[in-house]
Amino acid sequence: MGTNATPIIGIYAADPIHSSAGFAVKYMGVSTFRATFDRLNATLKGGSDGITLEGAAEVDSVSIHSPEQFRANVLGPEFFDAEARPQITFTASEVLLSDDGIALVRGALTIKGNTRQIVAQGTWSPPASDSSGKTRSHLGLEATINRRDFGIIWDAPLPSGGTALADEVTITVELALVATD
Repeated sequence: MGTNATPIIGIYAADPIHSSAGFAVKYMGVSTFRATFDRLNATLKGGSDGITLEGAAEVDSVSIHSPEQFRANVLGPEFFDAEARPQITFTASEVLLSDDGIALVRGALTIKGNTRQIVAQGTWSPPASDSSGKTRSHLGLEATINRRDFGIIWDAPLPSGGTALADEVTITVELALVATD
């Protein structure tokens, strides 16, 4: 992966309408449960000293297309504990954007007050002007975490063996970035 020293210069903010963050986890051993967070923010800054990335998702904005009781459980203490820990945050320690559109980001992810180092991979698009004259870029990332590392420990045994909720969770983030300066 050949990196471009400064592929993005300036400050870019996530467009809240066109950006998304979500997760997917195997449920009941046979299907994949997916949810998204409707409120997130992220800032990417690029300059001569490299690129930084910080972001947060509001936990209570989780969008679940299921009964309201299920959403309440996900927001409760056994899962995200949204009342005590209203945000999931990420701060990058390294952002590598290659000339061929590949992105590699290392950093600290905090969920429920538990911080772990993760590596996310994905793609990026170099800055370009849109139809209204704004400069835009894109960063799409995916990472896999173990939910138990972040204090999400709920589970239930299945009659046929195994557990109701897999430990491995895939996080996806799509940031439509708009230059702010």
